[in-house]
This record gives sequence, structure tokens and C-alpha cells, in this order.
Amino acid sequence: MPNQDLFGNTVNPAEDPSRPPPERIMALVPEDAPYRDMETLDEIADWMTDTVLVPIDEERENAVLGTGDPDADLVIIGEAPGKNEDQQGEPFVGRAGKLLDKILDAINFERSDVYITNILKSRPPRNRDPLAAEVEAHAPVLYKQLALIQPKLILCVGKTAGNTMLDRRSSLGNLRDQFHDFYGLPLMVTYHPAALLRNSQWKRPTWEDMKLLRTRYDELTSA
Repeated sequence: MPNQDLFGNTVNPAEDPSRPPPERIMALVPEDAPYRDMETLDEIADWMTDTVLVPIDEERENAVLGTGDPDADLVIIGEAPGKNEDQQGEPFVGRAGKLLDKILDAINFERSDVYITNILKSRPPRNRDPLAAEVEAHAPVLYKQLALIQPKLILCVGKTAGNTMLDRRSSLGNLRDQFHDFYGLPLMVTYHPAALLRNSQWKRPTWEDMKLLRTRYDELTSA
């Protein structure tokens, strides 16, 4: 989907700030992707259920596409499904999911108010970190989801999710406490709820992040 600037130079639509964010994000989806022209999240979920893109797709019990409001203004993105998510086919349903619900409730969100998903749609064995090939295969599916949802704001929970979305290799300390630009959308990175279960000292900075997120959300949705 290349276009040209005033000087005749080819411009990648994803990098064209004059285009709306959904259009820029859609440009990240490969032209030959089978799901590129799908019009609903349910269509993508049905397709993913019967599709093997990488070996972990063969080993899963369920594909985990996402849950929540398909027209949500806020999308929350994690790294990958865990054991409970793989069994139930829904993201963030274990202990970390219950804590995420409490965090959302603290800033006056219900789970049904937002859309929750992951970079990977299948559980990696033993919950290991995603491989580059797995991210390459599954991330465009996420981009298509975002293009359909058209959120106003993105929250990434965990360093892996944040670095993947921003194409960086930064520490969580360098990623959080600020908003990043994701093809025209503000994106925040904070601690993963599973990390908070392991270390309670991270709850305070997470709370500070969430207050910032709520303030930005209200600014973006009040117009």
C-alpha cells in the first residue's frame, strides 16, 4: 500500500502521520494474509481456531484471540496465554486475570468495558518467552484486531508486550511512566499482573501508571 509524498518519495502508509491510526495499523497486515479482508473479530477467531501458523498452534488446547468489547476505546495487550487461558480459550482468567480485574475496577473499568488480548494467540510450552518466529506469525493477527476495534488507547502489560509493540529492547523501567506513540495511538506499558503477584513492591508504580492511563482515557473519550 505505498503512496508518495509531495516530492515523489515512496511513503509506507504505516509511517504516514496524515492517515488515521486504524489505516496505519492495517498497513502492518501483510497483503496476502488470509484474514486481511475479514470484517469481524469473530471471523478472525474462527479462522485462527483451525489454522496452524507456527508449531505452538498445533500443541494448544484452544486459540486465545481476546475478550471484551469489540468497539472498546481501550485495548489491553499481554504477552501470551498461560495454562488456564489455553484451557478456557480466554485471556487473563487465572490469578493474574483476577488481579487485572481488580486493577481495572480501581480505575472504574469493568472487564466488559475494554478489550483484552495477547501478542501470541497460543500458549508457548511451559510458558516460555515467545520466539521471534512466533511473534512474526501472530503479531499481524493482533494488528488486524486493532484495525477492527479502532481503540483510542493501548495498555501493554509486561516488558515483552511493550517491547514487541514498540519494536524496542528496553527495560520496563524505561518503558513505563509515559505514553509512547503506536502509529498515532498513545500506548502505555506497565507491570504484568503476574509480576505483581510475585513482587508486591511493584503495585504502587502500577497504580501510578493506571491513574495516568485513566486520565488520558477520559481526555480522549470526553470530546
